[in-house]
Amino acid sequence: MSVSSSIPALAAAMGLALALAPVASAQDYSQNPNYGSANLSGGFTPDPYRVSLRAGGSIDVSQSISRCRGYITNAPDFRLSFSAGSLPLIISVASSADTTLVINGPDGNFYCDDDGGVNGSNPSVRFNSPGSGQYDIWVGTYSPGSNPSATLHISEVSSQ
Repeated sequence: MSVSSSIPALAAAMGLALALAPVASAQDYSQNPNYGSANLSGGFTPDPYRVSLRAGGSIDVSQSISRCRGYITNAPDFRLSFSAGSLPLIISVASSADTTLVINGPDGNFYCDDDGGVNGSNPSVRFNSPGSGQYDIWVGTYSPGSNPSATLHISEVSSQ
């Protein structure tokens, strides 16, 4: 076989290998969360449930989920096991820094927000009819290595 005829065969084989390679995700919800977890049921008190954490990480989430923004860690920051009631579920962040929010819902979909919260630079995601199950939550920042203090709020009545 000549070199020129083996190049297309090699290229085809490499293309097949790339097509069969698993797609890596920056968000690994199988890891233990950085700041713990909670089991909450509809009507929980106190409302809001608050978690103090450090936002950010070194992974650009937009590389794996194009509609999301910010730098996050590989492991979730917080894990919520939620038994839904009749009220909405609102997950938001309060910080003096501009933060982002990435949530892997119990349906397997990712939900993201940048500035939907109260003061315009904090994120908030509202589930009007939340599903019961596991919510893995990441709080991101706009710069890698920036880890400002933040408070995660979980509520059924208001965003923070």
